[in-house]
Amino acid sequence: MGLKIIKPTFAMGSKLITTPTVTRFFFQTTEDVGEGEVLKIDASDFLNDTGESAQALPELQMNNSYFNVYINGMLQMKDNFTYTAGESGSGNLSINVPEESQLSSGTPIILEVINYEPTLE
Repeated sequence: MGLKIIKPTFAMGSKLITTPTVTRFFFQTTEDVGEGEVLKIDASDFLNDTGESAQALPELQMNNSYFNVYINGMLQMKDNFTYTAGESGSGNLSINVPEESQLSSGTPIILEVINYEPTLE
């Protein structure tokens, strides 16, 4: 008997679509930040993708989102950051500068927020 290819098929009533919303924010340090210090960047201190001052940092959707922080173009470890969504004055990114590290004046910082919105078709 010859070999046969088995192709499983499943009847599905709906299809799950996940659509990402990617928002990026840009900041450049204005002074040196030494080890053990905390740099708190308010929402309004960031520029958005169009170069305008950001008004708010987006909420993170429960179990459908994440954020990345890049310092000087390098992806950073998550334990050094605290992200708080919200408008200017309440939304911010806090960076805990670890031991034996520093941020020089003029260092670029990029915050990237990715939210997925699942929908059924």
